[in-house]
Amino acid sequence: MATETPPPAKPQAPLPSAEQFTEVRDSAEFAELRRTHRSFAFPLTIAFIAWYLLYVLLSNYAGGFMGTKVAGNVNMALVLGLAQFLTTFLIAWWYARHAAAKLDPKAEAIKSRMEGAE
Repeated sequence: MATETPPPAKPQAPLPSAEQFTEVRDSAEFAELRRTHRSFAFPLTIAFIAWYLLYVLLSNYAGGFMGTKVAGNVNMALVLGLAQFLTTFLIAWWYARHAAAKLDPKAEAIKSRMEGAE
């Protein structure tokens, strides 16, 4: 059995000090990163929770509407229930795109500066 030797370990950059972390935490660049994240995540989270609660309330109090046939044995409850799954996947996809375009470059710039690569 042939074994390969692992590649040599890369020297690890020294960890930033507590003062450096505090400086970055208080920086305008980090505040902008947090604002960008929150301005996307919070409204979308609230909208999704409202949509989910609407579905639960309709299921409990609007049985006639939820029992409305759409096609064959498919009713509104099934359509809206499946729409919950679709919404979840769409939000995850949308967030991944948002993070890749807006958050990751800002976070990478901060990380690079913290690691001394710049």
